Amino acid sequence: MKILLVHNTYQQAGGEDVVFEQEKKNLQRGGHHVATYERSNHEIERYSAVQRATLIKSIVWNTDSRREFAELLARESPDLVHVHNTFIMISPSIYSACREQGVPVVQTLQNYRLMCPGALFFRDGKVCEECVEHGLWRGIQHGCYRDSRLQTAGVALMLAWHRQLKTYHELVDCSVAATEFSRAKFVAAGFNADKIVVKPNFMDQDPGPRERAGDYVVFAGRLSQEKGVAALVAAWEQVPPSIPLRIVGDGPLRASLEDQAKERGLTGITFCGRLSREESIATVKGARFQITPSVWYEGFPMVIVEAFACGVPVLCSRLGGMQEIVADYSTGLHFNPGDAQDLARKAKWAWDHPAELAEMGRAARRKFETDYTAEKNYTRLMEIYEQTVATYA
Repeated sequence: MKILLVHNTYQQAGGEDVVFEQEKKNLQRGGHHVATYERSNHEIERYSAVQRATLIKSIVWNTDSRREFAELLARESPDLVHVHNTFIMISPSIYSACREQGVPVVQTLQNYRLMCPGALFFRDGKVCEECVEHGLWRGIQHGCYRDSRLQTAGVALMLAWHRQLKTYHELVDCSVAATEFSRAKFVAAGFNADKIVVKPNFMDQDPGPRERAGDYVVFAGRLSQEKGVAALVAAWEQVPPSIPLRIVGDGPLRASLEDQAKERGLTGITFCGRLSREESIATVKGARFQITPSVWYEGFPMVIVEAFACGVPVLCSRLGGMQEIVADYSTGLHFNPGDAQDLARKAKWAWDHPAELAEMGRAARRKFETDYTAEKNYTRLMEIYEQTVATYA
C-alpha cells in the first residue's frame, strides 16, 4: 500500500511526535511505500511582522500548504492519506485536496483540539468542557490558547469555519481515537460515531521486562500544571523519606517544584531533568512503580505504555482514559486526581506490598504483549486502512 503521512510538529516536542514517528517506522517495516508531508511551528520564528499579522488566516486555510500538498498528492498518488496533526502551519485546507483527487483520509485524534481551542479540556487547574457545553466563545473569553484571547480567537475561527464547511464530518473518512473514553467525548460533541474507531498507542522497540523490582519511584513527563506534578510533590511530604522519587523531565514548573522540595526538606526527591529516550527507559525499568498524576484527560500517555513494556506497574489518576488503560489493583492503582493525600496513601501501600506490586508488574507486561506491541498495532492499523479504502471505493 502507498501511504502519505501528514504531521505538523509543535514548538516543543511531545508524545504526538513519538506516535507519528513510530507509526511511520512500523509501516515501512511492513513493506509499504511511505511518503510524508511535514511542517513545524518553529517556522513562525522566522516570520516577519507582516507574516505574523496574517497568521490567523493561515490557521484557518493555508493556501501555500494546500498547494504544496496537492502537488505532492498528485506526484505520489497514494492509496490513502493519514493525517496526524495540521495545527498550525498545515491547516485543514489539505482535506479538500484529498477529496478533489479521490484519496481517502484517516485522521488520528491526538488531542481534543477539534472541540477545545486549548486542546486539553483544561483550565485554571481543572477539567473544563465549556466550549462543548456553551460554545467556542467561552474559550475566547478565557484566552485558553496561549493565555491570549486574540490567538484563541484565531483557533476558534478555524474550528467554527470548518464546522460550517463540515470538513471533519465529510472530508475525513475515518478518525482514530486512542481510547474508548476519547471516542465517547468526540461522539458526545456531535462527531459521527460510525466514523471513529479505537486504536491504542504502542511502543516501537520492546525494552524487555525488568529483572527485579527497583528501589525508587519514578515520574516521567512534562513538568506543567496539567500533569499534576504539584500534587505529586505535595504527596511526598506525606510519605516516608525511605521512599525515593525520581522526577524525569523538564517544563515551566521545574524551578518552582525544586524550590518547593528544597524549602520543605524533601530530600527523597531527585530532579533528573530531561533524559535521552534510552536513559528515560532505563530509569523507568529500574523503578518499583511509576506515577502518572495528570489532572487533565490524557489521550494515551506513552509513559504508561513504556512502563507496561518494562513490567512496571503504574499509579495513575482516576480520570479520563488513564483509568481505562491502567486496571485498578491489576496493572496498577488509581487515586483521586489532584489529591495529594490519596496519592500518598496509595504510594505507601504500593511500596509496602512488594509481592502484590510484583504481580501487577507481570500483569502490566502481559497487557503490553497483548495490546501494545508494534506487531499488534500494525495489524490493527492495517485493518483500519483496508476498511477505509474499501468503504471509500
